[in-house]
Amino acid sequence: MKRKKILMIIGILSVVTAGWYAFCGYAWSWGPFAKLHNIKTARHPGNNKEYNLEKVDEKKGSILRGKKIAFLGSSVTYGASSQGISFVDYIGKQSGSEVVKEAVSGTTLVDEGKDSYIARLENINEDKIDLFICQLSTNDATQKKTLGTVGTSMELEDFDTHTVAGAMEYIIAYAKARWDCPVMFYTNPRYDSEEYGTMVKLLKEIRQKWGIGVFDMWNDESFNQISEEERDLYMADSIHPTKAGYLEWWSPYMENEIEMYYESKQEEL
Repeated sequence: MKRKKILMIIGILSVVTAGWYAFCGYAWSWGPFAKLHNIKTARHPGNNKEYNLEKVDEKKGSILRGKKIAFLGSSVTYGASSQGISFVDYIGKQSGSEVVKEAVSGTTLVDEGKDSYIARLENINEDKIDLFICQLSTNDATQKKTLGTVGTSMELEDFDTHTVAGAMEYIIAYAKARWDCPVMFYTNPRYDSEEYGTMVKLLKEIRQKWGIGVFDMWNDESFNQISEEERDLYMADSIHPTKAGYLEWWSPYMENEIEMYYESKQEEL
């Protein structure tokens, strides 16, 4: 009896823990939790008015000017700790591009309901996209979703979208079929997650198969070498940047990577 009770308690704790991880992801974009989170992060020095979007000017001569770029992701793409402003908005303003930001906090690549990456991807109502960029979601790592393996097929119907690998391949295949445009993925910078590191390795395998672009902030040692003072300013926590983090740290790196990849794909045409 004692053993059964212990096993029951362990089971209950596992369910509660999994539910808590899932809930926390959505909490930042839901009701009173979103308000409390916004009040807290608004006071962060990295979210001072000097980093507001209206302070940013357009740069001249960007290859991305006038291009329509779709971004698919979760809280990091949305800007959950930066009052809804992320690198997407800064890059759009600086490059003069038109951005489509499809981002919902707490969501996963793995297809699990109407807010998953795939469901929202299929609801993007755009006839033309010049470049498609997807976030390698930290939520799949946090929630320990099934990783899966890279398949041999390139047909949409052949991917197991209930795995991380299958979902990523489906997203790539769908974007190429729907918009016939270059596809990129981006990773988070380094943080303490063995599961996410494994996902980054998987993404590299998928890049070899599909020839997509990947800007890999996870493995870029020079990018990750910032001072503790900068980290305190740039990051609200280990995963989510502030406005300053997006504007001064992420956006210059990402915009450069995007421009180089997009230019290389144009030269191939």
